[in-house]
Amino acid sequence: MPNIGVNVGTSDKPEDLAVTLQLLLLLTILSLAPSIFIMTTSYLRIIIVFNFLKTALGTQQMPPNQLLAGVALFVTFFVMAPTWNEFNENALQPYLDKKITTEEAYEKGVEPLRKFMLKNTRPEELKFFLQLAEMPQPKTQAELPIHVLIPAFVLNELRAGFIIGFFLFIPFVMVDMIVASILMSMGMMMLPPMMISMPFKILLFVLVDGWSLVIGSVVRGIN
Repeated sequence: MPNIGVNVGTSDKPEDLAVTLQLLLLLTILSLAPSIFIMTTSYLRIIIVFNFLKTALGTQQMPPNQLLAGVALFVTFFVMAPTWNEFNENALQPYLDKKITTEEAYEKGVEPLRKFMLKNTRPEELKFFLQLAEMPQPKTQAELPIHVLIPAFVLNELRAGFIIGFFLFIPFVMVDMIVASILMSMGMMMLPPMMISMPFKILLFVLVDGWSLVIGSVVRGIN
């Protein structure tokens, strides 16, 4: 039977300490990977829009939240593919081929993500977090700290998701109002309007090819 053990000892070589720190940093990044993925990509906006759409339709269980999360995940892969390809070509592959150091790989790897977040962040959000951090206005975008850029990007994605969700609600609220008015005029005040309007909202959504419209609008709105 194989015997597996982990020994912790001392070392006089600085290289061993560097490898240990790199391993610790890698494990920390892997543990935070889901949060990093959600907060630095378009996933946040997409999943917010999908949940607003589900609420507007009035369907409580369909589609399931797990299914919406999966669809949002693959749409995010589609949107982020150019950014990740640039990261792979400029940072990951040269680092694996030992052509650049870890520090150079980090700087080149952050740059595509920085450009993506800057394209999708309004100056108002950046100014807001710079004021909160009591930092002066940077002269160039390259001088903008990443710990300021990420929350500004997250705030912008929340704003964009809620704006899209508001416009998604308008046609479905109109259907609810029309159905409620018809039921009241017929004297059926005890019949829940949501029960009658839900099939019409689903039919309207299918007839206008709603999924393509929603996903297309969200993807086109991401720079």
